[in-house]
Formats: sequence, structure tokens, C-alpha cells
Amino acid sequence: MPLRTGGLNSKAIYIDGGNTFDPYTVSVTARQYGLDPRSVLQNIFISRAFTAYQLTALVFEKLEETVKRHNSKLVVVSDIAGLFLDRDVPKIEGREIFLKMARYLSDLASKRQVIVVVSCFPRSYSSRSLFLETALFGSASTVIELKQSRSVSKFTLEHHLSSKSFVIDFLSNAVTIDMFEEA
Repeated sequence: MPLRTGGLNSKAIYIDGGNTFDPYTVSVTARQYGLDPRSVLQNIFISRAFTAYQLTALVFEKLEETVKRHNSKLVVVSDIAGLFLDRDVPKIEGREIFLKMARYLSDLASKRQVIVVVSCFPRSYSSRSLFLETALFGSASTVIELKQSRSVSKFTLEHHLSSKSFVIDFLSNAVTIDMFEEA
């Protein structure tokens, strides 16, 4: 979106760690904001990781170079913890790599002045998943929880550098940015 309408006026980088990218949702959202869906999709660079090691390589070896090359202002890493919960990833090694990656993303946001959005989907709680969430949330400047049920969407600002925590419930799961501007 253009700067004048609240956008970043830049290309976006999407590292898909959970096979979550849905071009149809992007197209619908683009139309809702009066944008050309094809143009929006052409401005999103997607890389999909299928293992924790591929995700790590994308972040450490390719991300900063890609941000610089395309002058991107938005980076999205979806389901960052999911691949680290795989039994094939040794627990101690996974923890060390994950901690470094969380710090790296936080440092990248500051160094390159980009917005880094990371999603972490709830899983059955284990010591490994609790560690990964704690490490991720500890390196984040803002933590937001989104929960959806049939009739209510709940937005919780859990941590922010300059705002107090709050909760907003919406009576529909059609949540838009405009709703937050009014709150």
C-alpha cells in the first residue's frame, strides 16, 4: 500500500515455515483495499522452508541480502517454531539455533529499519514448545495474540515498548485494520 494510505510502499518478503501462504486471501484483502491483486502478489517474495535447517539457512544466509536488494520494509516469517518441534531436530541444537535466529531477526529489524512479523502457532505444550515461545517473545518488541472462534475474534496486545496491554473482542472474524484505528 502507498505511504499516504498507511502502507509501507515496498515489496514484502514472506518466509513460509508452516506452508501458510494463501494467495487467495492476499487477493481478497487487496480487493478490499482497492488494490490490484496481481500487482500485490507480484510484490511479495516467497520462500518456503520444509525443515528447520532450511528455515535457518533462509534467515541467516539470504534474508538481509534480499531485504537490501528489494529495499523491503516488511518481512514475515510464518510458523517460525513449528519446524523446530520436529523430532529429527536435536533438542539442544534446535534451542541454540532458534535463540540465534530470534536475536538475528530482532537485530535485522533495528539495523535495516524493517518491520519483522513472526507468527507462532499454538501447539500442544511441551518443554520444547514453551522454550521456543519464551525465546521468541523475549526477543520481540511487540507481542500480539490473535484468537478466533466462530463468533468472536480476540486481539490481545501482550507486550509493547510504549503501550499498556489491552484486549479487544470483535463479534465477527472479519477483522480489518480500520477497526484498530477506531479503538
